[in-house]
Amino acid sequence: MKTVLHKAEDRGYANHGWLQANHSFSFAGYFNKDKIQFGALRVLNDDIIAPKMGFGTHPHDNMEIVTIPLSGVLKHRDSMHQNWQQVLPGEVQVMSAGTGVQHSEINGSDDTHLSLFQIWIMPNKQHVEPRYDQKSFHDEDRQNKLQTLVTSIDENHEGSLKIHQDAIISRIDLDKGKTFEYTLKSDNHGVYVMTVFGQVSIADVTLGTRDALGVSNAVGFSIDAMEGSSLLFIEVPMG
Repeated sequence: MKTVLHKAEDRGYANHGWLQANHSFSFAGYFNKDKIQFGALRVLNDDIIAPKMGFGTHPHDNMEIVTIPLSGVLKHRDSMHQNWQQVLPGEVQVMSAGTGVQHSEINGSDDTHLSLFQIWIMPNKQHVEPRYDQKSFHDEDRQNKLQTLVTSIDENHEGSLKIHQDAIISRIDLDKGKTFEYTLKSDNHGVYVMTVFGQVSIADVTLGTRDALGVSNAVGFSIDAMEGSSLLFIEVPMG
């Protein structure tokens, strides 16, 4: 088993007033040659956006973008859909930028901060037709069991959102004292495990809130919850 530990306090950080951003990988003004990507995972941003503020219209192409709101109200608009759409905690949003798309993301609340994860995964197909989707997932469906959020568009996995990459994004909420066995899809896959909150142990490494561990060259591994914890898994091809 090969592991790479990313402590929460070692992430890139930017405070723009309206935006507080933590970067797990090199992004915008943050560059770390040792944190360019993890396999096909290019970006994991942990953002807090002030009320009524956000990202104005800007372009993307040839990237799979996944947004997971944690609290607050996200409002989204893009060149495929001119109307503003709400994305709430419990929902997940995916966008295949493909040949090119323009979009805006703002905090839809007048008085509450918006907290979210934004994930960028490099696609396995270039110049696809842009697409957008979002879906609601229930908290109880990840209590001490894996809840699959996103899978490859080439696979017939019911209930998950789809992207153009052989990736799996999932979550689990573990009660204190619980153990979970995570199994990777193939020898070529690695999984980036982010502790959303809580404290767990993986391969004798203790992970607290927002700590992350990249695991590769492994069939699977055990996760022991030292307290009530929530985990995000981003499994991607490494080669």
